[in-house]
Amino acid sequence: MQFAPNEMQMWVKTPRSRRPQLSDQEINEKYNSKAERIVTEMNREKLQNFYDALKRPGYMDTRPFYQRRQRWDASRQSKLIESLLINIPIPPLFVYEVKPNVYEVMDGQQRISAIRAFYSNELKLEGLERWPELNGKIYSKLPERIRAGIDRRSISWITLLNESAETDEEAMELKQLTFERLNTGGVELSAQEVRNSLYHGPFNDLLHKLTRMPQFRSAWGLPLFDEIELKTTPVELLDHSFYKKMDDIELVLRFFALRHADHYQKGMKGFLDLYMLRARAFTAEDLQILEQLFSRTLNMAAQVYGDKLFKPFNPKTGEWAKTPQRAYADAVLVAYSRFLDKEEQLIAKRDNISEMTKTLFADDVDGVLTGRGNTKKDVQDRITTVQGLISNALG
Repeated sequence: MQFAPNEMQMWVKTPRSRRPQLSDQEINEKYNSKAERIVTEMNREKLQNFYDALKRPGYMDTRPFYQRRQRWDASRQSKLIESLLINIPIPPLFVYEVKPNVYEVMDGQQRISAIRAFYSNELKLEGLERWPELNGKIYSKLPERIRAGIDRRSISWITLLNESAETDEEAMELKQLTFERLNTGGVELSAQEVRNSLYHGPFNDLLHKLTRMPQFRSAWGLPLFDEIELKTTPVELLDHSFYKKMDDIELVLRFFALRHADHYQKGMKGFLDLYMLRARAFTAEDLQILEQLFSRTLNMAAQVYGDKLFKPFNPKTGEWAKTPQRAYADAVLVAYSRFLDKEEQLIAKRDNISEMTKTLFADDVDGVLTGRGNTKKDVQDRITTVQGLISNALG
């Protein structure tokens, strides 16, 4: 098994320091000292002025690490504009002051994106119910009185001031905590959206990068990567739940984490959280090794299985599944990553492996391969089963 240098140290336990027990008087003194309290201020700006401010270089980062992928389509963006027109109150944005007059958006990315698209004439209004007469129009083509009515509206935001934290680490913890608390309502975040928020950094960037591989996109039914995704979500992905919830990102994470199945703990979600947390210590060398490992493994598996990659075989119907299956994909990738030195031999034996895979599923009466269970033993058994198939194929 190939590991990056710092992966070898991931599971070394470090002793935890115990928090001292405080008396009621000490707790009161802690509160009086303003410990664990956030410093905020309220701001309010006319929409047109706010849009102009967003164009200033470095003023406001609207898509920082903790933001999810774009979820609002043109119809939902249009309804925000309609709400502004008829003066329905809009919740305030939350931003973090990185340094004086430089901000990160913590909550409100979708609203800002809608306002920016509207004022830049990129948004063609649609789906309006109270003002259907405006459907099909962009900002510059609206009647003068309507434009003036929208321009007089304001947007407010709450700023978490930089002095809320004394160190960079405290600032990170503060942003993470605030993000979690802000997102306890509304659209519930998927587990990977939360990880994307809390465990940002080079490793998280690598996960995003690897999902853009053509073989990966093809296997999971996603359109091939286009550079436009780095700025906004393409139309064909707006309604793709698998993509919007970052399930594709989680699949790559599962590969890296489940290579360490001997250390599996806290269930699948907890184990993936733990790997992400500790992966923040990876160096550039570690990331390069991991990128090459995933790329080589996926390329080899794709050449062996072709369009059947990650798809289970149904012995009752005698057909391959039309869609891939996650638990089986885990087992395939982790198992094949252990045989990178046998790549040419395995590709040459792909027809034989295909037939052996059919037999494997016919014998899998307990559903181990397709993930009926997610205990440590279940995970290890899936990987071991596919690894056994590969060993048999190699003779």
